[in-house]
Amino acid sequence: MPTAIIADDDDGIRLDRWFQRHAPETSFNIVSRWARTGAVRLDGAKAATGDRIAAGQTLTWPEHVPETAGPRPEVRERAQLSDDQVRYIQSLVIYQDKHAIVINKPPGLATQGGIGITTHVDGLLDALCGEMTTRPKLVHRLDKDTSGVLLLARTARAAAFFSKSFASRDAKKTYWALTIGVPNVQAGEIDAALSKQPGSGGEKMHVDPEGGLKAKTRYRVIERAAGRAAWVEFSPLTGRTHQIRVHAAAIGNPIVGDAKYGGKEAFLTGGVSRKLHLHARRLVIDAPDSGKIDITAELPLHISESFGLLGFDPELGLPLVILPPPPKPKSRRLSSATSGNRRGERRSRGS
Repeated sequence: MPTAIIADDDDGIRLDRWFQRHAPETSFNIVSRWARTGAVRLDGAKAATGDRIAAGQTLTWPEHVPETAGPRPEVRERAQLSDDQVRYIQSLVIYQDKHAIVINKPPGLATQGGIGITTHVDGLLDALCGEMTTRPKLVHRLDKDTSGVLLLARTARAAAFFSKSFASRDAKKTYWALTIGVPNVQAGEIDAALSKQPGSGGEKMHVDPEGGLKAKTRYRVIERAAGRAAWVEFSPLTGRTHQIRVHAAAIGNPIVGDAKYGGKEAFLTGGVSRKLHLHARRLVIDAPDSGKIDITAELPLHISESFGLLGFDPELGLPLVILPPPPKPKSRRLSSATSGNRRGERRSRGS
């Protein structure tokens, strides 16, 4: 009986959506039949097609498709990409080898389709096949308004390898952000469990110490503009939906432009863009044939301009460092995460 461990990137999606992503040859009707008969299970318990799955759960399903399942629905042929679309997605590539392609995803481009979304990375992947006979595969995601490093696998073997690295948290991700105000603690670890916020339709997360899933984010302040704003490096140790955005807001320093979690206070005056200031700056991940892939992505124009307006020195972010676990990390749980920021501080530069 096939078995899979739910990866962080699949946390919170519906069970039928998981099969669409990872076993597209299995139709919805088949999954529904398995669910009705108790043949598909999560952690040993019966599961329904609409159940939301969680990272770390064990999923099992039958090896054979029922003979009476009926004909499989026809797979809709993807629309032919225009020359402009081909040039566009190819212009985003910043790294390529026989296993992987890495793009610097711009803000505003969705990773996958959804309601009202017609242009997305997944719909443009045919333009990146190159000499391969199969299209690249998504192995992780970035929010639509988050820019930066997005890894694509060029083969099924590479996709399985990279997915395992993300699920086991071996992949090291570094984000740069501009925050409202300056965190009280120069560097530390935010430890606040997260869950879907009731009534949001699963579109928003919130801190939930009792029923949430474990979520930890390490951070350090690179530079500050008095008490007005800070350039902060975030390294998520888990992979929950909107994790960095929720954690930043939880310690009283929402990311600039993040109205969803920072409200109307998540904006700066003085010409600073109202776009989200969160960028996946660096990814370090093992390669399938030994060695490592270590890629950085340049900042998008709106973040670069904001850093310039605030007088931040780009050299302070170099060389990029994946922070090692500190001997005694300062965990900032919800009780301390909501404390206010010191105001009126003199501008100083972080480590």
